[in-house]
Amino acid sequence: MDADAPAPALEPPAGRKGWLDRLRAGLRKTGSSIATVFTGTQIDDALYEELETALLMADTGVKATQHLLDDLKRRVKEARATEPAAVKGLLADAIAELLQPLEKPLVIGAHTPTVIMVAGVNGAGKTTSIGKLTRHLADEGASVILAAADTFRAAAREQLGVWADRNMVEIVSQEGGDPAAVSFDAVTAGRARGKDVVLVDTAGRLPTQLHLMEELKKIKRTIAKAGAEPPPVGSKPREARSAGADVPPHEVLLVIDGNTGQNALAQVRAFDDALGLTGLIVTKLDGTAKGGVLAAIAQERPVPVYFIGVGEKLEDLETFSAREFAQALLA
Repeated sequence: MDADAPAPALEPPAGRKGWLDRLRAGLRKTGSSIATVFTGTQIDDALYEELETALLMADTGVKATQHLLDDLKRRVKEARATEPAAVKGLLADAIAELLQPLEKPLVIGAHTPTVIMVAGVNGAGKTTSIGKLTRHLADEGASVILAAADTFRAAAREQLGVWADRNMVEIVSQEGGDPAAVSFDAVTAGRARGKDVVLVDTAGRLPTQLHLMEELKKIKRTIAKAGAEPPPVGSKPREARSAGADVPPHEVLLVIDGNTGQNALAQVRAFDDALGLTGLIVTKLDGTAKGGVLAAIAQERPVPVYFIGVGEKLEDLETFSAREFAQALLA
């Protein structure tokens, strides 16, 4: 078997199958505009022109669109495809291969605690995603402590508090305090109590708000200082052994709204330049016609996508699979 060939698709477990059904439903708006290109009877220049338009309308971006078209034409030639329906399957393969570098699991356990800093613009679904991520981690057996470092917005602290109660995890919070100080306290508490994960929520801001972006950098520096402090007196042995390990935050995640298309790509660039992103959470893919933005990210700023979301329920945040996404997109 060709080492570069994709592994054969296996029947997903029942829970995953339910997720795939929701993903297909969520991506229907994006996928239907692309799929209609393949309802004709012949493969010709008109088909490729329609496909180019559909991909651009789905916010795939110029570079990724051109890459996919070139790759698709090569695959069609090699497969000697003669039916548009077959070309649709080959496009799914091309999209899956383009998205493959984004597929990477979030690994917990190499550090105690693993410190995860979460950023994003207002309205992207950041705090809700933190709540869902907390549930995901708890389901995996990890103990979590939350840091409410969005200190100036009471609603954000309250919302995070609700998620903490719902997931039965601890939260470090203070009204109107310094976000960096809250982050420091949470990391210190996480180390002292031997927690597996410290999740730091930060205030939503636009990349153009330079003073607020500087605050994010300060939070990151402060988290690093907290991680470099000597192990707290009375800390658990496994926590003490991890002292001196890689400086936190170990993960810097950006939550982006799938509805914002190319603007989401601009956010990835800006936050990555400022903070050095390690991963993305892509929300609100349900109902969007701009799901092609993941291809643009893969082509221009391939930051791993740890999770994608297609709804408001706790189970509507799932790990990202390039093959699943491509197949759901063109289902």
